[in-house]
Amino acid sequence: YLTDCKKRFPFRLYAYALLKNHLHLLIEVEQSPLSRIMQSLLFAYASYFNKRHGEVGHLFQGRHKAILCDKDAYLLELVRYIHLNPVRANIVKRPEDYEWSGHLSYLGGGGQGLIDEGFVLDQFSRNRSFARGKYRKFVWEGISRGHDEKYYRVKEQRYLGEEEFIDRVEGKGKEPAGWVYEVPLEAICREVCRAMGIEEDKLYSATKGREGARGRAVVGYLARRSGGHTVKETGEYFRRSAVTIGEGIMKVEELVRRDKSYEEGLKRMEDKVIKGRKRKYRVSVA
Repeated sequence: YLTDCKKRFPFRLYAYALLKNHLHLLIEVEQSPLSRIMQSLLFAYASYFNKRHGEVGHLFQGRHKAILCDKDAYLLELVRYIHLNPVRANIVKRPEDYEWSGHLSYLGGGGQGLIDEGFVLDQFSRNRSFARGKYRKFVWEGISRGHDEKYYRVKEQRYLGEEEFIDRVEGKGKEPAGWVYEVPLEAICREVCRAMGIEEDKLYSATKGREGARGRAVVGYLARRSGGHTVKETGEYFRRSAVTIGEGIMKVEELVRRDKSYEEGLKRMEDKVIKGRKRKYRVSVA
């Protein structure tokens, strides 16, 4: 039914998990609104179910719950979260053992073209075989972490993203949320190293070191806010995966929520980075 629905109302499907009493879908809509897609999908499946089991009436309780997420920052985490649902529910030990999810498509098996896997795999590597291996490792790391609430905090039960993302979507406020500037990553790196007392070589080092990792996370955070650089762009700049950079950025965002002085320190770095830079565009419209 998902395949038929995609043909009728084109959309991108990044993840799904069908469980006993509910389902999760990670969809990027195109021209057709989400409400129309879900209405068509749920009606078609309910008709099939009732006919097969001799039932009548409603199959699904209430309206579907929709959450809008910040694609650049949270999509990979949501793909992992959805595909680990059968493991968290103790249905299977390994996500690849569950037939009714999109996980196997990312590993190169099954799916019949249902999952739009290109964008997600590209975040790991342009080499498909290598990307599938990195994706599998990424998902398995989620098992050992358990349910990390900070990654799945939903603002106002409708959004998964930071305040500026929500403001941009809703067009809140009398003033725009801010500007994106023409700031090269090199300039952001220099300021972060100066402010944090990090040697620049450590940012680019291929070895694993906490100091370099903290610096790259802050660079990624400021690069998104001030320069409009995507997580993938920052990852390529440091020769790291978008996943690694994205996880670092989320740790920075968590610190910003909890520590006012830390937030103020980042704001001082941001002010120095954008000083004298040409504006590119506003990040939201009033």
